[in-house]
Amino acid sequence: MTHMRFATAAALAAYATLALGAQGVPQQPAPPPQQPSEITLTIRGAAGLPPKYAVPDFIALSSDAETTAAAKTIGQVLWDDLNYEREFYLIPRDTYRSIPQPASLDQVPLDRWRELGADGVIVGTVRRTGNGVVVQVRLLDVASGKSAFAKEYSGPADKPRLYAHTVSDEVHVQQRALKGVARTKIAFTSDRDGGRIKGPVGDRGISEIYYADYDGANPKRVTATRSLSITPAWSPDGKAIAYTSYRTGFQDILVSYIFEGRLSTPAAGDSDRQNYLPAWSPDGTKVAFTSNRDGNPEIYIVNRDGTGLRRLTNNQGIDVTPTWAPSGNQIAFTSDRAGTPQVYIMNADGTSPRRIAGEWSDRATWSPAPFNEIAYAARSGGGYDIRVYNFASGETVQLTNGIGSNESPAFSPNGRHIAFTSTRAGKEQIFTIARDGKDLRQITKEGTNRYPNWSNYPQ
Repeated sequence: MTHMRFATAAALAAYATLALGAQGVPQQPAPPPQQPSEITLTIRGAAGLPPKYAVPDFIALSSDAETTAAAKTIGQVLWDDLNYEREFYLIPRDTYRSIPQPASLDQVPLDRWRELGADGVIVGTVRRTGNGVVVQVRLLDVASGKSAFAKEYSGPADKPRLYAHTVSDEVHVQQRALKGVARTKIAFTSDRDGGRIKGPVGDRGISEIYYADYDGANPKRVTATRSLSITPAWSPDGKAIAYTSYRTGFQDILVSYIFEGRLSTPAAGDSDRQNYLPAWSPDGTKVAFTSNRDGNPEIYIVNRDGTGLRRLTNNQGIDVTPTWAPSGNQIAFTSDRAGTPQVYIMNADGTSPRRIAGEWSDRATWSPAPFNEIAYAARSGGGYDIRVYNFASGETVQLTNGIGSNESPAFSPNGRHIAFTSTRAGKEQIFTIARDGKDLRQITKEGTNRYPNWSNYPQ
């Protein structure tokens, strides 16, 4: 089995059965309530350089352990979130030791932060209330002492990462007109819970669907079936995950409404009509997928409610792994119609197919606007590397460097990052990399993890 590098129906069917349970269903997180902010200024750096930010620990105004821990976590996570988009230079936190923490937001020693070279400093407080905490945040211009960003949030005390993610995303919007990804999620397949399932050929591993914060923290399990669930795909509204399921002994597509605890099967498969590799249309009304229902693996689409089934491809080759263009007018897919697996695009009605990647390639993913690119996995040496094809220039660049085998790319919703599976650390794990090939980060470490899929912005 090649882990979906180019997965035929027969290869996929070599796995075992699956049944989805409702246990462990997560609850949909809500951004903490906030007060309106007053935009006063945009903090600038030296000519041609990004502004330098400092983000110390937040101030705990209540002495209990939970509030103190939350204040520390918010500062650290916010530093990491802001650093991820590389719009600011984040002054390392180990240089803050000589600067005393103020007792309040009105006593920030700006002269000391100026000595450290900071253009802006983000300070905040966390105060315990009867039902949770109140978090106050200020982004201060060190040169003038003026506030460039001021917000107050209230909510539960056990969500410090959510406060940090929210602040980061809002600072990016206000200061850089950029949508950050701090509140987005990455879904993936993992065997971290262990266990084996018995089958006619032999015991096989169990894999379930999980999702986590963009940086791999706070993982939550979506399926709990002690069988096989793979290839998750977030719906555009972030309220459902479609995936390939083996719960009945054959592959079919399930849609898990993860915050409601219910399932649907839009493609309505059976042992003679196996369905796999789902991909949502940009408006969330349709699902493209691969099926062998007419004897050969081809690309189909179906409405979310199971109506309007249509076949898009019809040839003697194998057509798999569809992905939609942001416009909804085109679909990229993998086909071996020319002899080896290669990436093609076609109109959303199945017309005008054309090849865009001539090498052995698979698992295309279309970037969000305005980048107009497709990332895919291409055979490279003894494994695969992630490459990106640009429609405007017709050029292809390679992002990964031949270390390990790198597969299953997935763009972030702002198009600035790609999540992918790699063996560079030994077992298959999920990594992220910036679209310029820099800032490689490993975000999973427990078990074997595959098939990342990045959520849209929270709605």
